[in-house]
Amino acid sequence: MNSISLALKSLRFKPLATTLNIILMAVGIAMMTFVLSASKQLEDSAMRDAQGIDLVVGAKGSPLQLILSSIYHIDTPTGNIPLATQALLEKNRLIKKVIPLALGDSYQGFRIVGTNHDYVTHYDGEIATGRLFDAPMQAVFGAKAAERTGAVVGATFVGSHGLSRGGEVHKNAPYQIVGILKPTGTVLDRLVLTPVDSVWKVHEVVNGIDVNNKEEKEAMDADRELTALLVQYASPLATVTMPRYINSQTDLQAAQPALEAAKLFRLLGVGVEVLRGIALIVLFSAALSMFVALYNALEERKTDLAILRTLGAPPIKLFTLLLFEGLLLAVGGAFVGWGLGHIAVEVLGRALSDDQNLTLSGWMVSPDEAWLLAVAAAVGLLSALIPAIRAYRTDIATTLAH
Repeated sequence: MNSISLALKSLRFKPLATTLNIILMAVGIAMMTFVLSASKQLEDSAMRDAQGIDLVVGAKGSPLQLILSSIYHIDTPTGNIPLATQALLEKNRLIKKVIPLALGDSYQGFRIVGTNHDYVTHYDGEIATGRLFDAPMQAVFGAKAAERTGAVVGATFVGSHGLSRGGEVHKNAPYQIVGILKPTGTVLDRLVLTPVDSVWKVHEVVNGIDVNNKEEKEAMDADRELTALLVQYASPLATVTMPRYINSQTDLQAAQPALEAAKLFRLLGVGVEVLRGIALIVLFSAALSMFVALYNALEERKTDLAILRTLGAPPIKLFTLLLFEGLLLAVGGAFVGWGLGHIAVEVLGRALSDDQNLTLSGWMVSPDEAWLLAVAAAVGLLSALIPAIRAYRTDIATTLAH
């Protein structure tokens, strides 16, 4: 009988101790898996959403809030800026592209974003059914937004005021769905897109503005606003000059996504490191528990091991037997913990799906998780090392004499 078979039989002989050790190891690995998988997915998602956007221009306020509301769409905007700002930036030779955003309404919790086709192109959006909007009050749904709301091309819907559920419904300003996008894995999936003019038109209807009245129409046109502008540089020189230039304006603010995202990750990193520390403590506890269990088992099985020696088992076989017991406990617990960690990520992802802002999947495996099995194996081998050495040095005569 080989060492692995003997190790399995030995572990089955003490089911309670074996189960407890596997559970303890599983908890530690599950926590590490959860932290690695969730943090990696959130970081990758944030990087994808901000990729290619060098600057966000919006109203004065918190730069981080401006980034969260305009790129990730998980916060309220800092305010509005004059429409003329877009033309001003587009004339600047240091700027390659300016994408307008007009926010304010939502549909079943998904944000309605007034923008242009450049926004769809920026995230490599492609039409799954229908077409892109080309007139006010036409809407295109992201893949996730369409799936969750049951949107179909040709149907109509009305938005509600505000960026969350429960706002006032704009019954007199219906949108027509003209297209649904393919999944992109970006923020585009959870948005409802429409021309900027649609947002203004809804405002006209809600406020009862008579578009046939020349004076009212001219006054409203002069007061047109946007929520934010997504800017892409044409020259590295813009990195130095544009933020300073925009921040010098009375009613404008420039926020750099890379800088603000780094701040955000530093804040989140504190919590992640705390969870990792707790997981390491649990893993240390698992190692200590396995050491105690294997050491006690060795004391109880001294006679059995001595008999194995008399039957011809070499010392190295007893050594590997104890090592395999530790390894099997650790690896078994690691696989259980790895599965539990991904189940926890999936459960959290589904719980957060109601907020429609964050997407987590238990089916996604981070490359960083590969070292968890190696860590678990090392913990198992180290915890079994001293008992294995003692088993190797078993003295047949002395043991059987007692």
